[in-house]
Amino acid sequence: MLQTAFFTVSWGEFIPELLNGLLTTLKYTVVGFVGAVILGMLAALMRRSRIAPLRIIAAIYTEFFKNIPLLVIVFVIYFGLATSGLKLDAFTSGTIALVLFYGAYLSEIFRAAMNGVDRGQTEGAQALGMKGSAIFFHIIAPQAVRLALPGMNAYLVDLLKGTSILVTIAAGELMAKGQVIAAKTFAPLEVYIVIALIYFVLCYPVSQLLLWIERKVHRGDPLFPGRKRRLSKIRRELADTYNVTTAVMRRVP
Repeated sequence: MLQTAFFTVSWGEFIPELLNGLLTTLKYTVVGFVGAVILGMLAALMRRSRIAPLRIIAAIYTEFFKNIPLLVIVFVIYFGLATSGLKLDAFTSGTIALVLFYGAYLSEIFRAAMNGVDRGQTEGAQALGMKGSAIFFHIIAPQAVRLALPGMNAYLVDLLKGTSILVTIAAGELMAKGQVIAAKTFAPLEVYIVIALIYFVLCYPVSQLLLWIERKVHRGDPLFPGRKRRLSKIRRELADTYNVTTAVMRRVP
């Protein structure tokens, strides 16, 4: 017979620990995702390079880290490198593991997004005399970002949840704090249910916010007030120009 007692933990005394774990989790998420985006973009550009060695290096990196578990990467960096004399702290080890793992997936998303931009636009830009860097930043990148948003959003939330794996190296994130509280209170069911609810309260608004941004970008709506004002001004000027042109055309016999 299952006997369970809920609300036996005095959560008030553990709030500082939970807040500290939450802030650490957010720190891992921000640093890990920014690093993964940078590494993923670099790998995607290398995969599109005309230089064969760069393509091969990027392909090896992507395929290798896509096909091994995140936990193994964490253990190799934290425990494995220590046996070779390179001792890294938990935060550095965890962040590097997250960057390497999610960077491999994001590189594929970025590469697919850049390949999804119609080549005719690149050829048209070249015909207008634009150089390679200008074509990338003004033609390819804006459209590729829009195409990559769904995948980026999904992996950001996945990375946020994936930080819980770092409990295995006592990284001080939310799951590690939950483990400590469970050991102190001998109420693992209640503690881990509360930790799960905290993750939900954290991840659900983030996923909905990212979905809202994604929809606005796909509709072409401006995200910032300054850009919205500039677009409104341009529309008014275009409307005025159209009205003036139409009036002139009507006067022409």
